Amino acid sequence: MSRRMADNPQLNVVGTSPVRHDGVDKVTGRAIFGVDVALPGMLHARVLRSPHAHARIAHIDTSAADRLPGVAATVVGTDVPIEPLDGPAAFANPIRLKALNAMAQGTVMYHGHAVAAVAAVSPHVADEALRRIRVEYEVLTPVVDIPAALASDAPILHPDLRMETAGSFADDPSNVAKHLVLEEGDITSGFETADVVVERTFSTSTVHQGYIEPHNACAFWRSDGTLELHCSSQGHFGVRNEVSQILGIPISTIRVVPAEIGGGFGGKLTNYVAIPAVLLAQRSGRPVKMSMDRRETLLATGPAPAARIRARLGATKDGRLTAAHLEMHYEAGAFPGSSVGGGANCGLAPYRLENFRVDGYDVLVNKPKSQAYRAPGAPQAAFAVESVMDELSDDLGFDPVEFRLRNASAEGDIRPNGTRFNHVGNIDQMRAAQSSQHWQAPLARSAGRLIGRGVACGYWGNGGGTSSAVARLNRDGSVTLLESSPDIGGTRTSIAMQLAETLGIDVSQVHPRVPDTDSIAEGGNTAGSRTTFATGWAAIDAGRNLQQHMCRALDDVWELEPETVQVTDAGFAANGRVADFAKAAQLIIGEGEAPVGSSVSSPSLPGNAFATHVVDVEVDPETGKVDVLRYTAVHDVGRAVYPPYAEGQIEGGVAQGIGWALTEAYAYDSEGHLLNASLLDYRMPTSLDVPALETIMVEVPNPGHPYGVRGVGELPVVPPLAALANAIHDATGVRVTELPASPARVLAALNAAGASHSLSQKGT
Repeated sequence: MSRRMADNPQLNVVGTSPVRHDGVDKVTGRAIFGVDVALPGMLHARVLRSPHAHARIAHIDTSAADRLPGVAATVVGTDVPIEPLDGPAAFANPIRLKALNAMAQGTVMYHGHAVAAVAAVSPHVADEALRRIRVEYEVLTPVVDIPAALASDAPILHPDLRMETAGSFADDPSNVAKHLVLEEGDITSGFETADVVVERTFSTSTVHQGYIEPHNACAFWRSDGTLELHCSSQGHFGVRNEVSQILGIPISTIRVVPAEIGGGFGGKLTNYVAIPAVLLAQRSGRPVKMSMDRRETLLATGPAPAARIRARLGATKDGRLTAAHLEMHYEAGAFPGSSVGGGANCGLAPYRLENFRVDGYDVLVNKPKSQAYRAPGAPQAAFAVESVMDELSDDLGFDPVEFRLRNASAEGDIRPNGTRFNHVGNIDQMRAAQSSQHWQAPLARSAGRLIGRGVACGYWGNGGGTSSAVARLNRDGSVTLLESSPDIGGTRTSIAMQLAETLGIDVSQVHPRVPDTDSIAEGGNTAGSRTTFATGWAAIDAGRNLQQHMCRALDDVWELEPETVQVTDAGFAANGRVADFAKAAQLIIGEGEAPVGSSVSSPSLPGNAFATHVVDVEVDPETGKVDVLRYTAVHDVGRAVYPPYAEGQIEGGVAQGIGWALTEAYAYDSEGHLLNASLLDYRMPTSLDVPALETIMVEVPNPGHPYGVRGVGELPVVPPLAALANAIHDATGVRVTELPASPARVLAALNAAGASHSLSQKGT
């Protein structure tokens, strides 16, 4: 169920709910995904992965595999070119690190690290070939978590790595790749003026994005020396650029064809099989298709990082925050580049603070290189900050929503990264949560039941970046829309709706396509809650450009002076002549014109989005199991272009947040082996774990977009972790500081607390 609280003028197309363009193909099975690609003479590829989390590769022998009938090619890590090191800055070269992550060279850095790959006439032959490859390892001591990485006697994973702080590098090697500092004011004086200071340390586990479709790629070298690559990804231009940079192939000779995507959530910003597939195709001279299985997907792709965060906040008796200090350690995995920057910028963003400091650390461990997962870095940070905010409100005697409202950030306030908010809906969405039926309803507490309610806020700064779009006029008055961003979450339709609004036509007359990299100007990834906003901007600009071309063409058709024809609500008009859009198309194309509007757009004012979530839970005192009873998510969406899509994004993010908070975690043993690389043992929530969700969409228009759009896709996963932890505390009196809040962990906390929060207390 959803409700909209709109502060926007009515539009004709934006804000409606038409039939989605790709809906029929997807529900009937006609949509083509990456694994559906089949080329003549195609080989099947498999990857040999390390059984160790940390080991030197002493020797690899592929000769027995090469002799197996049906094997066409093998490759190993040394077949991937690596730039030589030239100082500490060179180590952190992202292309070099991606090459090392694609296939191990010299040292395997995590359980499942790719060591070799085989292309054969069938998957079965390829699997048999893997069994014939001989690898000798010298096993090294693994670093399995943040405390182990920071220990004084910890093995150094990369002897050439030096910690970087503001462009300067430390003298000694370290397992910390980067120290990020964001600060404003004077936290020492800020804490001195506080009447109450709360400090706690929180930790979260490594979790997977949970996309249904595994990674895949199909590579084919044509006789003219060009490379054709079919794959599922969140950015086919990004795949093209990575392949070019890692393998030294000219961009102009690479054509990447995007497929439909069976989920991404940030996890498909990198394609983990493209590099070996391209090398095997080059070596064999035949198309090579490589698809991960589910175990490989969990074992060897980039998860969201585990984190340890120390949060300290101070406030006065009248409920005003005076200072905040966050010390954040995020696991980067085996190579630098965690999402600690996102957490550093987002955790404190919902609140006005004159004095704050954030210390963020990018920590190396023997796990897969971490990757984005819906608002990367923000859920972990919000878990810490919002838990402490709840504790402060308790200590000061404030309603938790009122306490947040007293400190809510607004237009002109500074973000941790130093930029200031434009017009935002933070206060509006908090008030909507405060007045919601859920927050106002009494809890159904009774003797013998541990029931509690929690609340948490969240923030995500929607991305901008470059997008491209082409709007081509057709004779029948329809428009073919080419867009640079892959479709995830229905962006084809949401972008087509913005073009239709601009042109004054029905969205059914817009036919959106996501073409290959040869057919449109480069655009950014589908990520960062940027696509409906930024690629929508490009479509709007392309539509305006098309209208200009049509006006000039009609000037000629009607034999008028240049710039006489004008765009009107009815279509086009000049000197008493009028033509609607379809009639104008017939006139123009009938005279041999073929207007095309295009745009490469980089919006300068991305939106900022805020949310408040309210949740009720029941905790079983005998087992520690947490059941989610009721959930309400309040979001400022700017403008819901396609309301069912926005609602679906919010509901999906909440479901993922429930899993992150209660059930999901990578389980590693002391040797760094992943123990639960299956969906049987890695427990994502099911429909039995998620209640009916209420979504309240507050529409405070974003001044940086013609239709007021803000991104929606990332933010919904930010508040659930803290909201659920706060609800557990309200139910039991026990503060959960480590996630997931599994039954065993909650029961242990209850036992440790000595049942001080008795059932009789909660039954009143």
